[in-house]
Amino acid sequence: MMKTLKVDLGDRSYPIYIGTDLIDQPKLFNACEKATSIYIVTNTTVAPLYAQRLTKTLETFGKPVRTIVLPDGESFKDWKNLQLIFDDLLKFGADRQTMLIALGGGVIGDMTGFAAASFMRGIRFTQVPTTLLAQVDSSVGGKTGINHPLGKNMIGAFHQPVAVIADLNTLKTLPARELSAGLAEVIKHGAIADAQFLDWIEANAKSLLACDTDAMSHAVLRSCEIKSAVVSADEKEGGIRATLNFGHTFGHAIEAGMGYGEWLHGEAVGCGMVLAADLSCRLEFISKAEAERLTNIIRSMNLPIAPPKFGATRYMELMQVDKKTEGGQIRYVVLEKMGKAQIRSVPDSQVMETLNATGAA
Repeated sequence: MMKTLKVDLGDRSYPIYIGTDLIDQPKLFNACEKATSIYIVTNTTVAPLYAQRLTKTLETFGKPVRTIVLPDGESFKDWKNLQLIFDDLLKFGADRQTMLIALGGGVIGDMTGFAAASFMRGIRFTQVPTTLLAQVDSSVGGKTGINHPLGKNMIGAFHQPVAVIADLNTLKTLPARELSAGLAEVIKHGAIADAQFLDWIEANAKSLLACDTDAMSHAVLRSCEIKSAVVSADEKEGGIRATLNFGHTFGHAIEAGMGYGEWLHGEAVGCGMVLAADLSCRLEFISKAEAERLTNIIRSMNLPIAPPKFGATRYMELMQVDKKTEGGQIRYVVLEKMGKAQIRSVPDSQVMETLNATGAA
């Protein structure tokens, strides 16, 4: 059974559809009825799996449908590959009524959204996320962008989709490593907003790792409920939305320090949450037992819990290039308690203690 949520943003509100075989249902893509042309943006991994099926669905609207295929991987989330989207749109006469469809994971979603925000100063796009990480996190909320060698996601725009269509069957073709990476963001939602959901994740680890449809349906639904509520309250991350970045300050430092693509985003976030939990413990918000429990849940999803050994000074340099940094002061998302997060500045000495204790230094 398909479930539908709404991201409530006034005249820019949009639905999130969660279910199976959604790629084959034209009614979910009804925003394409007013399009002059439709462009599917995907990558070399996803295109052979789903591009033809989606094209068949979109052709029912009687509009030209083209497919733009980009290289697959975080290392390709840059200006050069963003330009490939613009090249195709300009070459084949796209206009302000063109609809872009992001078919893929978080990289494709972010890049397609940024292209949509920028082309002719803004056109519409639809998210069709095919990875767990994209379904539970990156496809919802309108954050779009690309990476810079000095910082992850530092160039981009807020640009909301017209719909998010999360077909759970696409998760069946995910490699185990990609599935685990997505589960990091599921864990994050429980840790920051719903302690009972975290209990459920802990109890259903085996079903989640097996990609059981019922378990995935609940994980995606509850994650989207949490994220859509936060986005509706704080669209442009002026306050509470920043709590969705729990684990990301450390995680983005890991990604940048390792080189984009060496660790999957979810792997870096999972490990980042281990460090953030340790920091929360040092601030005396959560107990050592609670920090260890969260670490064990992350470990149970086959995610790395030992950070790369860059050295404390290098970590601090990398974390300075973070969107939450204000006036040169790094602001961290920490757990006030299980199921509730807050953003705060932390003395460098305490952060250094965490980096040393977790082996990052």
